[in-house]
Amino acid sequence: MVTFDSADPGTDPADWLRSPVVLGAQPRDAAEYRSLVVAVAHPDDETLAAGGLIARFAASARPVTVIVATDGSGSHPDSPTTTPAELSARRSDELRAAVAILAPAADLIELGLPDGGLADRHDRIVAEIRGRLSDGALLVSTAVDDGHPDHEAVARAAVDAAGGRDHWQAPIWFWHWGEPGRDPARRATAIALTPEERSRKARASAAHGSQIAPLSPLPGDEALLSRRFLTNFDRDTETFFAAGDYRADGGAPRAGEALTREFFDEFYTQGDDPWGFETRWYEERKRAILLASLPRQRFASALELGSSNGVLTADLAGRVDALLATDIVEAPLEVARRRLADSPHVRFERRTLPAEWPDGRFDLIVMSEMGYYLDARSLHRLIRLCRQSLTADGVLVACHWRHPVAEYPLSGDAVHAALEGSGIPIIANHLEADFRLEVRSSDGASVAQRTGLA
Repeated sequence: MVTFDSADPGTDPADWLRSPVVLGAQPRDAAEYRSLVVAVAHPDDETLAAGGLIARFAASARPVTVIVATDGSGSHPDSPTTTPAELSARRSDELRAAVAILAPAADLIELGLPDGGLADRHDRIVAEIRGRLSDGALLVSTAVDDGHPDHEAVARAAVDAAGGRDHWQAPIWFWHWGEPGRDPARRATAIALTPEERSRKARASAAHGSQIAPLSPLPGDEALLSRRFLTNFDRDTETFFAAGDYRADGGAPRAGEALTREFFDEFYTQGDDPWGFETRWYEERKRAILLASLPRQRFASALELGSSNGVLTADLAGRVDALLATDIVEAPLEVARRRLADSPHVRFERRTLPAEWPDGRFDLIVMSEMGYYLDARSLHRLIRLCRQSLTADGVLVACHWRHPVAEYPLSGDAVHAALEGSGIPIIANHLEADFRLEVRSSDGASVAQRTGLA
């Protein structure tokens, strides 16, 4: 997760106006949607993220639901004048006033969950969002990589709740820490606001006085949102990203195609092990964590996506009765076949995925360090094929590098954000600064449940 200090000046708002993130966004008017559901973490997020859009739906008499997850009591933890309970009550009043300005008839849902404590409230938030979605609804949430844990928790819940409906993610703190021009956001959507929508948004923002003005002159009561930062939300547009398209490194994925076979053919001219699978302690440790995360001792039929030179394949071979390992180019497969020449239950095939998806059903699919080579459309197709190819108790393991790589169409975090909409229940999640590993199972059974301990 990105770390930042809200007290820092942050990125100059004027730089964003000249950036591909803003200039490259595709214009939309949201006229095709029959209702709007906005799910955010804190009072004031609803206005910053989508105040103009909320006003638009209200003006056209389309139903609006605003779901605010936390009570907002944690914005001033060192306040000498205001207790968390008092701050919670004040922020609730501010929220009601702001929503009344934007959409007087909106259905406002305040969950009242602890500010800063949403990480373990995923199922509750999913249920609340899902229960408000109807046919023709547009779902808007905070962004999955916004750099604030509560914002990201709500975004992940929204991904799981969307159920195939359109889901736009609104960056908030991204405007503070992001780097304009670093990555063109061709998948961004921009809503051009009318003067009336901008006016309502400005008045709603002003209603959140506890955030935009000091609680008192004393230390600890400073305004949380600076005038400089708020300038980002006084534009004549609101910017959104599609779910799964938001990058951890500060932009949306490129609209380019997935990396090609030619890219990898050239890459493997560097040698048999250009990734350092055989020599780097980082890779050895990561493989050990992946293997330890498998929820069963043995599997009947496994599929490894992007097997490269077969180092992980060799470890998996001892845990499966039959293993199909694929890669997009032949060079690493030749190395892998030599490595596992004495393992007749392991097959290696050159396949371009997802177009050349193999037949059959698998009780284990391993997607290790390959999802970010695809464009967003291909990744979603790949995930759908994984789900369809898993047995009733099948397991999907995904593991990806989290740092930005200029050549890759997607980030590792974007891959895992897309997996959150797979419909395959998650049973284990390992997150480090360097990589994320998650285990999903068709039946949702944990190891203890599977072995009769729970």
